[in-house]
Amino acid sequence: MAADDELSAPLGQKTRKSKVSKLPKLSIGVPQLLAGALGLFGVVAVGWALLANDPLGGEPTAVVVTGPMLHGQNGAGGDKPGSAGKDTPVASKPAQKTAAQPVPSPGAQTVTIIDGSSGAHHDVVVPGKDGPQSSADRRLLEMTPHGNIPKIARDGTRALALYAHPVKLPANRKDAPRIAVIVGGLGISARSTAEALARLPASITFALAPYGDDLESFAERARLSGHELLLQVPMEPFDYPGNDPGPRTLLTSLTTAQNIDRLHWLMARFQGYVGLISYMGARFTSSEQALAPVLSETAKRGLIYVDDGASPRSMAAQLAGSNNMPFAKTNIVLDAVPTPDEVNRALARLELTARDNGLAIGLASAQPASIATIAAWAKQVGERGFVLVPISMVAVKAKST
Repeated sequence: MAADDELSAPLGQKTRKSKVSKLPKLSIGVPQLLAGALGLFGVVAVGWALLANDPLGGEPTAVVVTGPMLHGQNGAGGDKPGSAGKDTPVASKPAQKTAAQPVPSPGAQTVTIIDGSSGAHHDVVVPGKDGPQSSADRRLLEMTPHGNIPKIARDGTRALALYAHPVKLPANRKDAPRIAVIVGGLGISARSTAEALARLPASITFALAPYGDDLESFAERARLSGHELLLQVPMEPFDYPGNDPGPRTLLTSLTTAQNIDRLHWLMARFQGYVGLISYMGARFTSSEQALAPVLSETAKRGLIYVDDGASPRSMAAQLAGSNNMPFAKTNIVLDAVPTPDEVNRALARLELTARDNGLAIGLASAQPASIATIAAWAKQVGERGFVLVPISMVAVKAKST
């Protein structure tokens, strides 16, 4: 600045022109500014990732608490679909602390079920037992879509031999007339079932209906008490469906595959039985085409077959012979009239049949009067020269005709 300019300026002040002239001149363009902004953004992003400790790098996440869904539940708390999410608080846990998936119980198996109407395939986990609820030998079990059913073990062991409870006869009674009594319909009424187990001797054979709620438990207790068990198989009577034996009844109108599938469902209700006994079935047992595959399947699984005597036209004896399987047929229904007097008369006729033929088989239902009358009779039948035996000791291989 010139000397005369300094003299003309106000005291203590400098002109703006002189101030600006001393600032350095910056030469920064728009590309340099954009590059600097991008660099600053990158530094901030890296710092945030390090400080936030987010291993997913900000990816959207949701934590779901997993667990087995109970039958009838549609969502959290069992609400209907769409009801959760507005006012219902959802508890969440850190991802690293989420509970592990439930471990399948021992013996659990996955089976594929095919929907007959749509053809869709569904994988279903059949749970195993949590504990030794049944002492059934697993060598004799085969898993099916309906559960375990009997089979012959690789070493040839059969359910008939493994689960039989033969009575040891003294030397002087080995040729005595034998009587077997079967009490059927057990497993449905808890009261009648408990009464039969408490009052009837071990030599009485129990036939369990396939529709009870706790069949496996009762079957286990009955076997441990020494009783032989039969599975009642509902079969078509002549007046079906007016007289309906129950769900999964074997029918002459079904194909062989359908009847075998129903048979497998029935066989899976419980385990530890020595054989099958027909329930009703006058029409079914009189049809060779319908009955033959069922008896073939029964023989293949190491079981005996007992005809309940519902029809004189039954083909069971002939078909059992052709399958070389143990067979028995009941002679008398003991409680066709379920009164104590009539049951006693039927038991007297049963004794006469045994004396004439060397053996006889009676069939009764699990009615209180029948159980009480049979229990009293069983205490005295030995004094009249008879031997009360389980079904396995009177079942014989029928002759093929």
